Amino acid sequence: MFLWWLPQAVCLVSLTLGYEDDIEVNYGDSYYNEITEGEPLEPTAIPTQAPCKVTEMTKWDKLFSMLENSQMRENMLLQYSDDIIKVELGSLRGEMLRFVAQYGGACGVAVETAGRRMSMQMEARLKESLEHLRQDRSIAAGKSAGNSGNSNQETLLQQLLHAARTQASRLVKLENICLSNPGPITPPEAKGEDLQQDVVPAEMLVALVTELAKTRAVLELAFKSAQQRHLPAGCETALLFPMRSPRIFSSVTPDLPLSLSSFTVCLWAKPVSVSNRTVLFSYGTKRNPYEIQLLLSGTRALFTVGGEAHLVEGRGVVRGGVWTHLCGAWSSEQGIASLWADGHRVAFTPGVAEGHMLTDGGSLQLGQEKNDGRVSGGSGGSGRQMPGFDGGFDAKLAFAGKMTGVNMWDHVLTEEEISQLALQDGEGCEQRGNVVGWGLTEIVPHGGAQFIN
Repeated sequence: MFLWWLPQAVCLVSLTLGYEDDIEVNYGDSYYNEITEGEPLEPTAIPTQAPCKVTEMTKWDKLFSMLENSQMRENMLLQYSDDIIKVELGSLRGEMLRFVAQYGGACGVAVETAGRRMSMQMEARLKESLEHLRQDRSIAAGKSAGNSGNSNQETLLQQLLHAARTQASRLVKLENICLSNPGPITPPEAKGEDLQQDVVPAEMLVALVTELAKTRAVLELAFKSAQQRHLPAGCETALLFPMRSPRIFSSVTPDLPLSLSSFTVCLWAKPVSVSNRTVLFSYGTKRNPYEIQLLLSGTRALFTVGGEAHLVEGRGVVRGGVWTHLCGAWSSEQGIASLWADGHRVAFTPGVAEGHMLTDGGSLQLGQEKNDGRVSGGSGGSGRQMPGFDGGFDAKLAFAGKMTGVNMWDHVLTEEEISQLALQDGEGCEQRGNVVGWGLTEIVPHGGAQFIN
């Protein structure tokens, strides 16, 4: 039995020894990509990029870029003004509430009520103004830059200015009442209670009035700026004379014959600058080129009938860059001629072309006058003939600026009628003359003159 197990044991041991492998385990640190000191570094190629190619922008790309920038700036300004006014209204309301908390009583209740009403009115006006500004901006986006209408903005600014003045006057009255009764006032609800109320110092009311005065000054400045940009007396269009030129004028075809023994001429003018002699309104015939003339000379306004010998002059009535309303009236019966500026009579002269009668068949121009058929070239009177015109025009007499509301009647207007026509915030352009009516009578611009909104 032992002999049978012995060979099996020897085979098992030999098989075990045959499958043993000599495995050595190295627990040291392994390094990869190891660089020796003497081994040179291989240069790595750095990819080079092609230089940026800047494509030149076309004029349309530049135009669209400018429009986008202007749109962003407009949005930023609207947001900025909205934030500023809200902060100011909030601070004003906070000061009013602190005033009421310190003072109390009937005066405090009145001031608080006035403050709340003022805040509500100002916020409502602000929201209405911003809404109209957004509407005007959306409307103006579809029109050209010269035809954008901003009449609503002027009306809103007037309303804001009126609201600010009203609230300032109310606070001044409340200040006078509170300062005239400096003692503490016990409200009816607190009768029988020992409540000690502090009298608010006058400096707080003075500070409130000062802030309102600053706000009013800012609104007045904005209103004046808007007033300069917009047309007066409700006029919707105006004539633009961009520069002095012998070719720039406007011809007028009157609705009635100019065989007149009396008349009134009125217009609005905003000159860029005024020379020694600038023609606004001129009517002349071949027999008498100076039948009617309404002129500017520096700060003076001149009105002539039947020739330059009959002159009516108003001094210090015209300023450059400001809308001025001028009227000239004349009657042949007694030769009475009068000149009006901004609704006030500045000159009155009798015996001007007494018994004279205007003749029909002449030429009526705005911004120029007909002369002897030549353009003046100097003091000597020599010049060159202007082709394409029956008579010549002188560049030194040309009007540069804006003109609107040109009307002419075949009678003398009353003082009240002229005063109504001269109101900048009125509706003078709705009162049209029967000889020349603004917006109805044919007026043809020549050269560079053009109608604008």
